[in-house]
Amino acid sequence: MKQIKVKEQVEKIKRASLEVINEEELAQKIQYSLELNKPLRVKAGFDPTTSDIHLGHTVLLRKLRTFQDLGHKAILLIGDYTALIGDPSGQSQTRKILSRDEVSKNAKTYLKQVSKVLLTDKKSLEVRYNSQWFFKQADSKQGVNLDKFLEIASKYNVARLIERDDFSSRLKAGKPISVLEFLYPLMQGYDSVVLSADIELGGSDQKFNLLVGRDIQRAYGQSPQVVITLPLLIGLDGALKMSKSYNNYISITEPADQIFGKIMSISDELMVNYYDLLTEDNLDAVKKMHPKQAKLNLAEGLTARFYSNQVALKARKNFESVFSAGNVPQDIQEYKLKDKVSEDILSVLVKTRQVTSGNEGRRLIRDGAVRLDNQPIKDEKFTISRSGILKIGKTRFLKITV
Repeated sequence: MKQIKVKEQVEKIKRASLEVINEEELAQKIQYSLELNKPLRVKAGFDPTTSDIHLGHTVLLRKLRTFQDLGHKAILLIGDYTALIGDPSGQSQTRKILSRDEVSKNAKTYLKQVSKVLLTDKKSLEVRYNSQWFFKQADSKQGVNLDKFLEIASKYNVARLIERDDFSSRLKAGKPISVLEFLYPLMQGYDSVVLSADIELGGSDQKFNLLVGRDIQRAYGQSPQVVITLPLLIGLDGALKMSKSYNNYISITEPADQIFGKIMSISDELMVNYYDLLTEDNLDAVKKMHPKQAKLNLAEGLTARFYSNQVALKARKNFESVFSAGNVPQDIQEYKLKDKVSEDILSVLVKTRQVTSGNEGRRLIRDGAVRLDNQPIKDEKFTISRSGILKIGKTRFLKITV
């Protein structure tokens, strides 16, 4: 384990963190880990409610990577069981309950995606699924049968749950809260017990759940985890947190040109926030740069992170060619229509990943942002039956051939 001094570790961990509960406990845990040459167990949970990991998720993943670089062990918890309930954090209404098949399909893609940010060797990363104790091993020592679940539920006070902002607001508004939603923070807390988490990371909207984890650990005789909350990355709309639900996100698996173009579309104010949460760059130096140059550098750097320097440079040249000379990029994706067959425009956009959903495609069509050979497509039921260049928004192109 790397022998990096306590104070230095704490300062690295605090960068771009919102709150540490509490810093004294964090320093003590780091001190013990150095004395015993035993890495801390740092947990971050992700419920696979969608198949895509986006830039907002990488804020948390990058903090996990910081701990890995300091010699500690990252515990990536994939909540394939808690995702069946849905985290009530920040919700104004009850979430739609997903099926096991939906969650399982989403979870399969996560490990490959996180490898773009995290070290994945066994020394640095432990990947766990909470279905291992909430479903598959219900009769094991840590597994959860009904008796065990009642025991967990007895460890927490209902009054504390009702005090939670999400729940109290909905109660005042007369909106329903399912019993399942009350159980969610208890289950997340029990995850920390099973994993013997020393530290848990989460977005600012997760603070309540993370603190419940401390209480549940105490109830089971464990030293409570240090809680570290991180700011929520604002989405492309410049208003709401980045989320697939709000259709304002950048998936880390999108084509390189799309990642580059979407980053270039954010405001100058938002750009500084992205630098702060997504890079290690010096913010004072960034603020002294011309905004366009700074944004180009940001777009290239983030694209390179998920692809390569070569691919990112190519995406930059494509972008500059399109915007400075009004050209169509030389190397664009091609989609072949079957002979004498026309296809629905929305189907083509989704199938080729030019948009992340049918709803995004409809919005772009309504806004006049989808054009075939420079002619706007105004009808979402439009069918493509001939060769041409499809332009989507300002930066996305698709070559249609028959």
